Amino acid sequence: MITVETAKGILLGLSVGDALGVPVEFTSRKTLQQRPVTTMISHGTHNQVSGTWSDDSSLSFCLAESLCIGFDLKDQAQRFVNWYEQGYWTPHGKVFDVGIATSGAIWSLKNGTEPTKAGGNDERSNGNGSLMRILPLLFELQGKSIQERFQIVQQVSSLTHGHIRAVIACFIYLEYALELLQNKDKKGAFDKVSVACLEFLRNHALCSEKELFIFHRIFPFDDPLYETKAIYDYDEPQLYSSGYVLHTLEAALWCFLNTDSYKDAVLKAVNLGEDTDTTGAVTGGLAGLFYGYEAIPEEWLSVLARRSDIEDLAVRLRERYSN
Repeated sequence: MITVETAKGILLGLSVGDALGVPVEFTSRKTLQQRPVTTMISHGTHNQVSGTWSDDSSLSFCLAESLCIGFDLKDQAQRFVNWYEQGYWTPHGKVFDVGIATSGAIWSLKNGTEPTKAGGNDERSNGNGSLMRILPLLFELQGKSIQERFQIVQQVSSLTHGHIRAVIACFIYLEYALELLQNKDKKGAFDKVSVACLEFLRNHALCSEKELFIFHRIFPFDDPLYETKAIYDYDEPQLYSSGYVLHTLEAALWCFLNTDSYKDAVLKAVNLGEDTDTTGAVTGGLAGLFYGYEAIPEEWLSVLARRSDIEDLAVRLRERYSN
């Protein structure tokens, strides 16, 4: 059972990580090594006030709000459309950042495409736009079999990103989040989940072995031709932080697994550079879940846009799944 405090940690954790990254989105790692982000700052890339979160959080909140009334893909889709067209669940009433694949999928949803067919399913459609918003789905997955969980994740990812690679990334992320609810050994939990996910995907023939091997930094392959160590054993120069879904997942896991506090995890994520808001959000969601609401610095929460609305949403989401 997810507590109210954990629910707040999840939603505030991802939005704070997002907001830390917004001002420096697209900034190189080299630049951030010289002038690292250490706290909330204003303006920058999108000229927003400090504490402003982006589409990552907006679409996460759209999903969470929809789940408060039940699992309904068409309702989720309509809330995405409302965000894009009407500023629903934006920090200040206006959309200022949206990915190309996501905007295209939302246009398709608006024009009547079935939710599970709206997202691109070719190999080029593997941005991080479904991974960035998927964490609230954790509530819906509790108590279900791994096969049911995969099917639900695939459906929700496919609203904007339908390729199996994006789906697998979301699946790994949520399976790890579920394990962290019960297991306070971060690396032990990761090792357990990586084995279980690989076994499930292989046993159900959900993709090719070649596709699975793309995740070789996460899955425990035994292949003498490749370096196949756990993601937490890589060095920072070996990590990428672009908008590619695999890069975002690897970076977020690496940051979370190689730090010991919420603050250190999200700052490490943002200072990797490039897609800073999304790496911050994906890392921040895990860190908020694991360390809890009270671990998020109050000085960051105090400037977070719509903090009270986010806290209220967390309470309502938890209540919806309390029985």
